[in-house]
Amino acid sequence: MTRFVLASLAALSLAYATPAMAQFSPAEEAITESVVEHHEADIALLERIVNINSGTYNLEGVRAVADVLAPEFEALGFAVEWIDQSEAGRAGHLIARWEGDSDNPNILLIGHLDTVFEPESPFQTFSRDGDNAIGPGITDNKGGIIVILSALRAMVESGTILGANITVILSGDEEDAGEPLSISREHLYALGEWADIALGFEGLSVIDGRDYGVVARRSSNSWQLETTGQSGHSSGIFRESVGYGAIYEMTRILDAFRVQLPEENLTYNVGFMAGGTPAMMGDDLLSANTSGKTNIIPSTAVARGDIRTLSVEQFDRTVAAMQAIVDDNLPGTDATITFDTGYPAMAPTDGNRALLAQLNEINADLGLEPMEEFPPSRRGAADISFVALLVDQALAGMGPNGSGSHAAGESIDLTSIIRQAQRAAILMSRLSDNPRF
Repeated sequence: MTRFVLASLAALSLAYATPAMAQFSPAEEAITESVVEHHEADIALLERIVNINSGTYNLEGVRAVADVLAPEFEALGFAVEWIDQSEAGRAGHLIARWEGDSDNPNILLIGHLDTVFEPESPFQTFSRDGDNAIGPGITDNKGGIIVILSALRAMVESGTILGANITVILSGDEEDAGEPLSISREHLYALGEWADIALGFEGLSVIDGRDYGVVARRSSNSWQLETTGQSGHSSGIFRESVGYGAIYEMTRILDAFRVQLPEENLTYNVGFMAGGTPAMMGDDLLSANTSGKTNIIPSTAVARGDIRTLSVEQFDRTVAAMQAIVDDNLPGTDATITFDTGYPAMAPTDGNRALLAQLNEINADLGLEPMEEFPPSRRGAADISFVALLVDQALAGMGPNGSGSHAAGESIDLTSIIRQAQRAAILMSRLSDNPRF
């Protein structure tokens, strides 16, 4: 048999050529063949789990997807555990473990069961057109789960999994992490302490038809700003005895953010704002209420936004700069800003780049183009960020190629499951053949 089953490749319309000098062992040849052989069965499983609504707040739906997947991991010989997260207001996490040789590196695979599409969304079902399909969460992240299963099955069938130490965590609340994070991310943090290497199976990054490697992802944190002013008749505004009012102070601060803060890989969005006499933040922190008159100086203004950085250092530095701007008040006004930490940054490291270099050796053997580093400013946060600072090496974007995530019509290139599963399985096999000590 050749490295690819040629008839299957033709049916899948894959354009990969078999490289003349591929450096594959017989076991790696078996990996590539296994992925192709099971491709249609993998698509059938993808259809099954996509058709189960698992919006983050649909706790029964998230658990139902886990109930479908648990036997799949068990059939491969993994020990499966369900971690209830009702204390954090979420469904829970599915964890699957394979224990091999203790001298080999510990590899953590990260995906998620939930989607952004709740039961009330009109976008609910899988549909296929040749090598493309659409469905809620089909790429983010149910297609990523299929890549994980395909890769692990190939390792089992080829025998390369025997000495490997692999743990899979599929969280039930990646799209909106439960609170507090000390509960909802407790097991992920613990697995980060255990792992030497982390692979995130969010969607593949592609630019102009070329695959890219993700060695970094930015953080996702939020800020809340409140300004106050001395209310009174509008004829007195700007006078030293009255001052500028809350809205002018709010606009001064926000415009100073716009002008003074820009730097590479940093963004800071204003999600919403309100000002008046008074302006009050909603209990949901997603809205505000206000009223006022044109002849009254506004007493209060409120705003919320996010801040995304590439490192802890960049975040701390930006927070200090924002605080300095907030503290330099207009006459007659005051302002306070608070920050809520959410998803940390996955900073680019030498270890991450070395892992991408290993993946590029596999790309050469597969006859695929080398993967350059994907610009981190073009990727959002993900669960891998919680463990990136704890592991020696991390690589994200190991899931399939797709488009339209978080929107009706989200789609997947089904053929990308093959190359991503082959890449992942061979990478894990080679990593597991190199003892840590």
